[in-house]
Amino acid sequence: MKGAKITRSIEMLPVIDTDGIVIAQASRSFCHGAHRPLHPVVHLHIVNRQGDIYLQKRSMTKKLLPGKWDTAVGGHISYGESVLEALVREAGEELGFFDFNPIEMDRYIFESEVEKEMVFVFAAVGNFQLKPDNDEVSEGRYWALADIDKALGKRVLTPNFELEYSKYKDKLLALL
Repeated sequence: MKGAKITRSIEMLPVIDTDGIVIAQASRSFCHGAHRPLHPVVHLHIVNRQGDIYLQKRSMTKKLLPGKWDTAVGGHISYGESVLEALVREAGEELGFFDFNPIEMDRYIFESEVEKEMVFVFAAVGNFQLKPDNDEVSEGRYWALADIDKALGKRVLTPNFELEYSKYKDKLLALL
């Protein structure tokens, strides 16, 4: 239609307090702007039975940390969505991964120059066949711990993954 406007939906995220209680909502761009209100995200670490950790390489089209290797699954929780709903949605979108039993590990607050997030950390253990989505993830593979250790501090991995790896490596291996 001539003169018709195309409207894009604005992604709304919950704004939460430090207990994880929703207190407001804000656009994704507001959450990643100067104000940086606390908002929730999910991360899923996938470990195979040999003790290797699956990492995704972030697409070069990503605004934050393009081309860096990162946690297997990570994404924002949408306004009105539960933590587990977001985890399953993100795993499906990024890796075509639906058949898993998530193990809740922890939650913590991560703050960078761009955002402030409450990260809900989960794990899944098994020999899974994963299919990275080419829009969100450019590739993915299992990494041996020795290879992750060699990559630490060399700007190959995201800072958030490096933090989680150092914090949860032993807990992930204890799940085997």
